[in-house]
Amino acid sequence: MKASMKGRYTNDKSIGAVTLSVNAGDAKLRASMTDATVFKGPSLNGLALAVEKPGFFIIDYDVPKKDFRFQFMNSVKVAEKPLNLTYIHSRGDNRTVVDGSLAFDSANKLSANYMLGTRNFKLKYSYVHGGVTTLEPCYDFGKNAWDFAISRRVYDDVFKATYLTLSKDLALEWSRNSKFNGTFKISASVNLAEETKIPKIIAESSWDLEM
Repeated sequence: MKASMKGRYTNDKSIGAVTLSVNAGDAKLRASMTDATVFKGPSLNGLALAVEKPGFFIIDYDVPKKDFRFQFMNSVKVAEKPLNLTYIHSRGDNRTVVDGSLAFDSANKLSANYMLGTRNFKLKYSYVHGGVTTLEPCYDFGKNAWDFAISRRVYDDVFKATYLTLSKDLALEWSRNSKFNGTFKISASVNLAEETKIPKIIAESSWDLEM
């Protein structure tokens, strides 16, 4: 059995979550709960169940909302290049999203995201320079706007900057993934269009335990 503990802290509140997973043959069974499940109860708020076959499907069940979410994955070859496809359907809001990514080589990848029945279509190009710096321009056809992201890896640390041209949101992020100390991410975002530019600070941390 594996346990994952996560914490999220913002300017005005904090949230904790625990996920327990156990192998069942080639599938995994998961149960997730938040601090609302335990400290504000006990109750079903924040409780979710899932069954997953890695690389094939994930079925999530939101217990308090009685809502299913289905996710199916597949990979095919296009001109000898791997095309990864993901189909996601949420029953509660009747929303279906299709994701696709085509890797031309280790440095160049094209990704697309489309919500069926809407104009929500995004196309993103990812270029990795020198194995450490990643450039990601993204065009949102529904909003007719560009988004840009750049990140750089320094040993276990990743520094990332994101800018959304339509909303004029700028975000800076620092994350680290360590086998011994878990993972953490600290981000600060600000809307450059606002007169009072008060940054929103978010800190996230997680730890994995084998039981």
